[in-house]
Amino acid sequence: MKEIARDAKLDPRLLELMACPLTKGPLTWDPAAAELISTVAKLAYPVRDGIPIMLPSEARPLAAESAEPRS
Repeated sequence: MKEIARDAKLDPRLLELMACPLTKGPLTWDPAAAELISTVAKLAYPVRDGIPIMLPSEARPLAAESAEPRS
């Protein structure tokens, strides 16, 4: 099982430039899970060692009720 870096950081400027590769929509950062969330595609893209993995095959599907990032 992969260990999640709970203190993972993502540069806010990078987040402004990034988009979901499927929907081209905005992403939100979920620091608790170290994931980038696409609410439109209902996918969570992992961030490993500070590098966003923007491959749909690597994304985790989100349940409809949990499509919002955790606070």
